[in-house]
Amino acid sequence: MKVLLTGATGLLGNNLLRALLHDGHEVKVLVRHSSDRRPTDGLEVEKAYAELADSSQIGLAVEGVDLLIHAAAMIQLGWSRLEQSLKVNADATKVLAEAARRRSIRMIHVSSVDCLAAGTRDHPSDENCLNPAKSQCSYVVSKRKAEQVFLEQVGLGLDGVMVNPGFMIGPYDWKPSSGAMMTELAKQPLLFFAPGGGCSIVDVRDVAEGIISAVQHGRSGERYILGGHNMDYLELWTMMAKVMNRRPPKMALPNWMAVMAGRAGDLAGKFLKNEPQVNSAATAMAQLFNYYSSDKAKRDLGYKIGSVETALVDAWKWLKAYGYV
Repeated sequence: MKVLLTGATGLLGNNLLRALLHDGHEVKVLVRHSSDRRPTDGLEVEKAYAELADSSQIGLAVEGVDLLIHAAAMIQLGWSRLEQSLKVNADATKVLAEAARRRSIRMIHVSSVDCLAAGTRDHPSDENCLNPAKSQCSYVVSKRKAEQVFLEQVGLGLDGVMVNPGFMIGPYDWKPSSGAMMTELAKQPLLFFAPGGGCSIVDVRDVAEGIISAVQHGRSGERYILGGHNMDYLELWTMMAKVMNRRPPKMALPNWMAVMAGRAGDLAGKFLKNEPQVNSAATAMAQLFNYYSSDKAKRDLGYKIGSVETALVDAWKWLKAYGYV
């Protein structure tokens, strides 16, 4: 099978690319001329240079492929860059989905659990829990819009399946994304607080295999949560600290302190004209229990969830080997 893959330089996309090649598929990756070349160095891939929202370039890239997997995304956990986020996340999804529909190509749209409502400690959310939205930040707004335009194309006849991964960790995190959490923790000689919420943490390689299974077994028009182990951040950061041989945090950040930190970040961003990573949108998201059930994917796709510790160990080894630490 010949696959067109977007987002091949990102954490999920690069692991997915390697899994597809391992399974014997022919892969064409959609990249920009300015993209980092390291993620694809030494891999037998065809490159198509295009801007995601350019319909003419996308039309040429889609020709001759049997499957389209759209894993590219812009992650902006804040209030700024909404227009750019909409262009990259929503407009590009519409262009790709239209191109796939017109050519009768199956499309897998990689969304996020952040498009769903947050769960609780006792009641993880599932595929039917769409509201209330977590936030009106640029990432959530643009990714929910991307889901909307994708499903509109499904309604018009696109053979499309949506997957919603949890918080992914593992090797080949070139940018890095979730690996940045580990590198930042490694810099701190003593960290007192962890965020007050939690996440559904999963080995990125399990998500990649789940997506490949969705190609074969996913039902058109359906969404599948590809989550992992529901774990609060204090437990997760303690596990990370053990893997990195660092001191673990002492306690979870209280909500009132998270609110103050977020507002301080917003204020700093106004003076600096550049929104910091610590802002009120990001801190509010980190206080939620982003817990999810992957039962549907387990049942329909044969989705399997591996060890968190293995994922953390392999992520840390990779970050050190490639000079991120």
